[in-house]
Amino acid sequence: MKNDSLDELYQSIILEHNKRPSNYGHLGCATHTAEGFNPLCGDKCTVHLNVVDQLIEAIKFEAACCAICKASASMMTNALLGKSLAQAEKFTLRVDRILSDDNLDYLESDGDLVSLNGVKNFPARIKCASLPWRTYQAAISQKNRAVLE
Repeated sequence: MKNDSLDELYQSIILEHNKRPSNYGHLGCATHTAEGFNPLCGDKCTVHLNVVDQLIEAIKFEAACCAICKASASMMTNALLGKSLAQAEKFTLRVDRILSDDNLDYLESDGDLVSLNGVKNFPARIKCASLPWRTYQAAISQKNRAVLE
């Protein structure tokens, strides 16, 4: 029964971020931008960042994508805003674990990001949740484009 309750909570968090995404839109003062594309499902995501002295001062995204991708992008922008690039890299690694690890014990401190754990039950959708994060990494690396294979 506990798993059903968690699944419902995770679904409601994802739906809420999809319905009312945080930090959605274009960022005119972006120092880093990249476009992401998932050819399997057609999701498109653009991440804009303003990085000053290794600190993410502003982050926004634009997307034409599924609910999981948009929710993940919304959660990502909330998690990374105001963080150093080193801290942001740790968040990226945490999300990789959230999307692949069966052990929920360590997830309590991950806020809304924990809801992405339910996505791992649908392997085809893991790329949907990871697209914004790969696009962020492409932007920071000045690659301008992330295409998931």
